[in-house]
Amino acid sequence: MAGRFAAKEAVLKALGTGFGAGVAFTDVVIHRAPGTTPEVRLSGGAAKAAAALGVTAWRLSISHTSGLAMASVLALGAETHARGS
Repeated sequence: MAGRFAAKEAVLKALGTGFGAGVAFTDVVIHRAPGTTPEVRLSGGAAKAAAALGVTAWRLSISHTSGLAMASVLALGAETHARGS
């Protein structure tokens, strides 16, 4: 749970919005199907902010220890994504 919250915060920092500013907590969903890596799903204000920045894909890493969680995210644009970076 803490890892997903950290991931949501990382996404909002990458978008430069934070919670508020037209972006709701529920606009960012961190989804992970069994056996897959976590993925970012956006809606509402978060999706609009990502589109305005040209974000076409996300790369997300979540790590946990006994009492801590952290996440890092890369927001990729069309040019970067096309090169496979």
